[in-house]
Amino acid sequence: MIHVLVADDSEIVRRGLSDILSSADDIHVVDQAWDGRSAVDAARRLRPDVALLDIRMPGMDGIAATRELQALTDPPRVLILTMFAEDEYVDEAVSAGASGFLLKDTPPEELLRSVRLVAAGKSTLDPSVTGRVMEQLAQHAIRLTTDEQQALDSLTAREREILGLIGRGMSNAGIGKELHASEGTVKNQVSRLLAKIGADNRVQAARLAYRAGMER
Repeated sequence: MIHVLVADDSEIVRRGLSDILSSADDIHVVDQAWDGRSAVDAARRLRPDVALLDIRMPGMDGIAATRELQALTDPPRVLILTMFAEDEYVDEAVSAGASGFLLKDTPPEELLRSVRLVAAGKSTLDPSVTGRVMEQLAQHAIRLTTDEQQALDSLTAREREILGLIGRGMSNAGIGKELHASEGTVKNQVSRLLAKIGADNRVQAARLAYRAGMER
């Protein structure tokens, strides 16, 4: 059972998200919070597997809450919700440790899939949100470190191609279609790729791809 904490300052949104999540047999909503502070307090008490946070909330927002959650002894995976793909704070949330991003108009089945992915230690990126993250990286470009460059140099041509597609926000299924490979094959290749570049998840891989100019 996946235990999820939902945080949003809108009661209607909180209830809607909770109803969708509760419709799944393998997901249990442990609590609802109205801001970042109440979300962090609830996480300390209830130790959820996943925290679904609105990026913009009064008082402590989703970014500050993500930082505090990541400082816990056994932190939940954080899935950020945003109203607009061009949200200016998305990249800050990546740096704070968020494992994924979804737009609030994401279809219910995609929300459930994303929660399951994040709970399993993976990451998820809405392609439209990925675009905003990459734009911000371009505005605040950071040179690759020696270790990062060496990791990239160790990649095969196919791995570099996959990293570029991750940088464009593509899922394993999408990459498989692009490269004419099965989703299972891509999944294994992505796992090896993440290990080679020292990335914990696809969010970090996507950022590296953009900084290296591999997503174009």
